[in-house]
Amino acid sequence: MATLRTEAAPLAPTTRALPTRDPWFDNAKMALVTLVVVGHSWTLLPHRTGTDTAYDFLYAWHVPAFVLVTGYLSRRFAWTPAKLGALVRTVAVPYLVFEAALAWFRYQVGGVALDDLFTDPHWPMWYLAALFFWRLATPAFRALSAGSALLVAVTLSLLSGLWDGTVFDHARILGLLPFFVLGLVLADADWQRLRRVPLPFGVAGLGAVAALAWWSRDRVPTEWLYYRSPYGELEPDPVRAMAIRLGVLAVGLLGALSFFVLVPRVRGWFATLGAATLVVYLFHGFFVLTAQYQGFGDWTAEHVVLGFAVTTVAAIGLALALAAPPVARVLSYAVDPVGKLGALTRRAGGGPSAPSAGRPSATPVLPGPGPRL
Repeated sequence: MATLRTEAAPLAPTTRALPTRDPWFDNAKMALVTLVVVGHSWTLLPHRTGTDTAYDFLYAWHVPAFVLVTGYLSRRFAWTPAKLGALVRTVAVPYLVFEAALAWFRYQVGGVALDDLFTDPHWPMWYLAALFFWRLATPAFRALSAGSALLVAVTLSLLSGLWDGTVFDHARILGLLPFFVLGLVLADADWQRLRRVPLPFGVAGLGAVAALAWWSRDRVPTEWLYYRSPYGELEPDPVRAMAIRLGVLAVGLLGALSFFVLVPRVRGWFATLGAATLVVYLFHGFFVLTAQYQGFGDWTAEHVVLGFAVTTVAAIGLALALAAPPVARVLSYAVDPVGKLGALTRRAGGGPSAPSAGRPSATPVLPGPGPRL
């Protein structure tokens, strides 16, 4: 398929002529990272039936949707020195930088004690840890048939809840693995067929997820949507727990595919912002935590409806502001310090700078469940 290009988020610099970015994927990534900011901001709202249902609806599918896109854009990863080096530069280094920065911020501004730095990712850094290990596993899954790869991924997801542990949030890495592997094995023709599905089917699919979120609000704890807690904390019967996990995976898939049906193909200003998803993801947490430490949650508890509206609009505005090219261009120096330093060095020496497609801002990013208190 000519319009779908995995080069939209290459894992290593290249000297070839760069293809045109696919606006459909950029629209999808920007919409999803905006929902990341919205979802994290909703953690500042009081627990009410309406806000909790909206939160569960959102978290049921937008995490799976971004993991699925991540898998598709990771298909060309290989165990080569160039791509392993790019993985370290664009994922491992930002993880170390922002894990330390968030820990310092939480300690200095919020008075939160430092604990398990780097090994137990602080909100929202778990995703970069997951992305690192998912991509390392990509060649192994690509060597299997599509059916075998999905079977292995689903099995690991179901089994991951049987044991406890927080090292690199491995439970979430394995729990969400089926969506990443699905992105790896989907062919261009599959995406093309999905994009031809009539819009009403996408609306109906998300409507069904919303109805399930309403029905399950007092039946299924929100914690199931995070894929992080051992089954023993949620459901004592492991067989029933695996059945619930399988149901959560199915609902996530329905919501994710329905969302993709609704994504427009228009190449406009919103698609342009889709190149800065990693900038939005890594920086928005400082704003959400600041609002939390300043007592914004107390205000929303007294003004529930107004607080929901203000929080949602402010979150959308924050995402758009962080993704604006002038802002993202400056913040990208913190997101990719190694790459930017290398580009400046080459420019000072009269050599070519790194191509823009190699910037880490093209890497898709994903939400977490909210601040780790």
